[in-house]
Amino acid sequence: MRQAFAHDALLILDGDADERAVGGAVTVALCGALDHEPPCPVAPHHTTVTGHGARRRVRVLFATEDEAVVRRTIDAALGTGEFVGPDGATHRWVLRSSAAGAVADTERAYAARLVES
Repeated sequence: MRQAFAHDALLILDGDADERAVGGAVTVALCGALDHEPPCPVAPHHTTVTGHGARRRVRVLFATEDEAVVRRTIDAALGTGEFVGPDGATHRWVLRSSAAGAVADTERAYAARLVES
């Protein structure tokens, strides 16, 4: 049965990197492409990037029956440290930490929608 999970990471963006590239890297890793028909083939997910300056926190909510595979996929995507955006620009970062997180009470409704996707 599919369940909702959270994954947290800390990274340092290069000076001119677009923070949206981080979510793009996760999406391509989990879905194969930025633009695709729903549902996500591996795990419905949502990525948020917060923070200012170079230091950013990344949070990925996802739903899956195979938590370990999805976490490894997210770690691999973030660990590459770069993503080539649709405009052809390469955006780089350094992954500082990555670990399982807990779905917060404020995220429960959205997480439930991911489970149902």
